[in-house]
Amino acid sequence: MVRNVSKKIGFGNPFDATKLDNTEKFPKELLENDYFIVHLGEGKHKFVKGITNGFHEFEEIPEENKFDWRYRKSILNEFDTSESNILSVVFNQRIIHDFLYDDIVANPKMYGARRTKTSFEYFIGEEKITATNLQMEIDLTTEYNGVVTVFEGKNNFPQNFAVYQLYFPFFYYYTLKKNNKLDIKEINCCYVLRKKENNQSIIKIYQYTFEKPNDMTAIKLIKSAQYNLIKR
Repeated sequence: MVRNVSKKIGFGNPFDATKLDNTEKFPKELLENDYFIVHLGEGKHKFVKGITNGFHEFEEIPEENKFDWRYRKSILNEFDTSESNILSVVFNQRIIHDFLYDDIVANPKMYGARRTKTSFEYFIGEEKITATNLQMEIDLTTEYNGVVTVFEGKNNFPQNFAVYQLYFPFFYYYTLKKNNKLDIKEINCCYVLRKKENNQSIIKIYQYTFEKPNDMTAIKLIKSAQYNLIKR
């Protein structure tokens, strides 16, 4: 159905029609009626009532958590504005090490972007959702001493984000842990944002968890920080 409508009106990529990762992209009909879209897998989607259940406002970062981060720029650092480049920069410049582990010489394992399909049941508040062969994308994963962190990266500073971007990878690893398929001690999530101002990159990082692993609305901020990249 999405493909047919997209073709009729000349909309180039039908996948983008249902990939709404912040409410700034919402048509007014969804905002006025307070609905958002969830992916069910196999090309199916569902309208769910309550936008605040599916989208989370980025918290204000306290002034004491804003830092200047001096670094020597390499030839590929900030070469492009892709999500992959954002996450590579924060890993290579030890920003992730400082933020997550308070130790720039920590040695976490890094695993690049991947796509996988999975099936599971979860809740959005009181509403039960069943996903079948759902394809999800994980931008980056790190593991350190049994702690797994999944990452989402974006350019610019949107006001909010679609919670499923963090929740699906989180629940995927939670299920593997619960079923004793991976010896994971802890799972958390990070959202990384980058924006250039006056030819200087500003990085914002937010670490989240889900207090009820089977409920997408149970997202909770652990900590946040801002790193202003200062070139040597």
